[in-house]
Amino acid sequence: MTTLQRIRNHGIILLVVVGLAMLAFILGDFLNSGSSFFNRSRENVGVIAGHKVHYTEYEAAKDQLTEVYKIESGSNDLNEDVTIQLRNQVWQMMMMDYTLREQAEKIGMDVTAEELSNLCIGENPHQLIRQRRAFYDETGSFNRSALINFLNSLAQEAETPERAANMRQAKSYWMYWENAVRLTHLQEKYVDLLGKLVTANNLDAKYAFQARQTSANVSFVEQPYFAVADSLVKVTDADIKKLYAAQKEQYKRTPNRSLVYVSFPIVPSETDYAEVEKLMKSLENDFQTKEDIAAIVNSNSDILYDGRDYSETTIPAEYKDFAFGKGAKKGQCTELTFADGTYAMARIMDCGYTLADSVKLVLVANSEDTEDVELGWYQASDLQKTIADPAFAGRKGSQFTVSTGMGEQTFKIADKSKPTPKVKLAILSRKVTPSSKTYGLLYNEAKQFIVNNNSLELLRQAAPEQGLSLTPVFALDANADKVNDLKNSRSIVRWAYEAKEGQLSDVFECGEQFVVAALTEVNEGNYRTIDEVRAELQMQVTADKKAAYIIDQLNGVSTLEEAAKLLDTDIKEAENITLASSRLGAAGIEPALIGAALALENNATSAPIKGNAGVYMVRVSNKVVAEGELNAEQEISNLNMRTSYSLPYQAISLMEEKAEVEDNRARFQ
Repeated sequence: MTTLQRIRNHGIILLVVVGLAMLAFILGDFLNSGSSFFNRSRENVGVIAGHKVHYTEYEAAKDQLTEVYKIESGSNDLNEDVTIQLRNQVWQMMMMDYTLREQAEKIGMDVTAEELSNLCIGENPHQLIRQRRAFYDETGSFNRSALINFLNSLAQEAETPERAANMRQAKSYWMYWENAVRLTHLQEKYVDLLGKLVTANNLDAKYAFQARQTSANVSFVEQPYFAVADSLVKVTDADIKKLYAAQKEQYKRTPNRSLVYVSFPIVPSETDYAEVEKLMKSLENDFQTKEDIAAIVNSNSDILYDGRDYSETTIPAEYKDFAFGKGAKKGQCTELTFADGTYAMARIMDCGYTLADSVKLVLVANSEDTEDVELGWYQASDLQKTIADPAFAGRKGSQFTVSTGMGEQTFKIADKSKPTPKVKLAILSRKVTPSSKTYGLLYNEAKQFIVNNNSLELLRQAAPEQGLSLTPVFALDANADKVNDLKNSRSIVRWAYEAKEGQLSDVFECGEQFVVAALTEVNEGNYRTIDEVRAELQMQVTADKKAAYIIDQLNGVSTLEEAAKLLDTDIKEAENITLASSRLGAAGIEPALIGAALALENNATSAPIKGNAGVYMVRVSNKVVAEGELNAEQEISNLNMRTSYSLPYQAISLMEEKAEVEDNRARFQ
């Protein structure tokens, strides 16, 4: 009871303590869940039209397109440029997908399952399907039977894990193109609808017709802006600020960085050249005499020996005369040569025989539900060795079976080209590259450069003194894939967005050079500053004030002759000017001047007109309206045709602009 009374006496305090404990518990739970929320937010690659693109979605799309590229190109090797291209293509497709989907949903537009099926496997498939080489026949044309056979194969059971993996790749390939067809057709439908809404009318037709029918000769007097001394006009800071405010939207930009960098080429040393030469000379006798040439070449050469048959068109050019000359014979070797940083020698392993250059293959059907597929003509280098060897060794009309990733496959040799002379050539080739010791010395040289020149000012001073080029980079975007043409330089972009202005970087390895960068400018604003565009604003304000000065001088002048005398210049001529003209004779591109001139009555003289390059007065003569009857229907058709060329681009660009896209890819690249 005493304990209970003590609790009652301290009830308020206990309530506060318990309340604080509960609040701490709730806040802790919220912060933990909030942490997950914020982490999920940071895992978004971007936001497109309100859709949050999660990292896993982006990566899955990128992996899918990568597999499509490998299948289409027949190559598993993706260099840096291809990887960048694929990454950007994925983002552009996502942009189009989500922006277009949002607009299409608003008007109830979609691609139905029936439409999509017809577009993909109907009698006349979409061009994206028809362009796939996987579905071509021997004539190089689309073959619907090949398409159907491909789709039927996707429904078969996989006997082996390897077969299952290949089928997954094939299904992903098909799903990519099916989605591409859906997206492309939706865009076509949407743009087609816009085309019916954005159309020319009778008034547009009338103006377009008259623009071609009316022509005139134009005489003009010109006073260029450059002929007026800058000292005759006064440009104030207030003038520049006023113009900047008036056209500020022209100076929109994304946040960016500017930097400079010096590079240190990673090149072999004299010791590296001597070491490779020594190695090649030590192998020379074995290369010329040993029978097991594959072991020698494949352990030491940049060019592997696989027993391939070279023809006069496929052999490296430098060995053509050696291998196919009159004196060529088995076992003959070249001397050790050095050219373009490479030591090399060659040996004829076999010669004096002929083989076909190419073979025509047919994939034999493996079940009653499928048909034979004519694959076309191939050279040996186009095929896997397991297929090439029996294909070129076999007789025309014979068949052979090989085990591939798609299981057991039987091929028929439908035809072979005329046999031509062949040789087997072993090439022992070794390009001199920097050794690990040389690499370390060059790296230390770059590191020491940073130690000795640890500020932007010192770097600018030291680079030319040491014969190093100082390369500037302006307005570097956070999503830039590389810096200028530097290989593997995405890491420099990441560093630039983490560094402070004036900071020097560590050493970056960019392909065949080490790079040291310094951050020169950080621009976070959404607009270019007035100081950044001051020069062009100054030029524009100066031109405007000079125009006012010249027009004031010409006040009261009513003829070209008076104007020419006052300005101490000549009267110039431009003949057969129409509203469709892009230039006014020697005056150049002056659209406002052309419009004003053709609006005058015949033989009339204009008041002073402000143009792009100066102030003009014009006089019109021989103004003629050609005879002809307006065909409004044809005119409207021509105008709509011109609009149709630009409408798709304008529509998609406007949708993306209005979608409020947030691009955070820089975090993940």
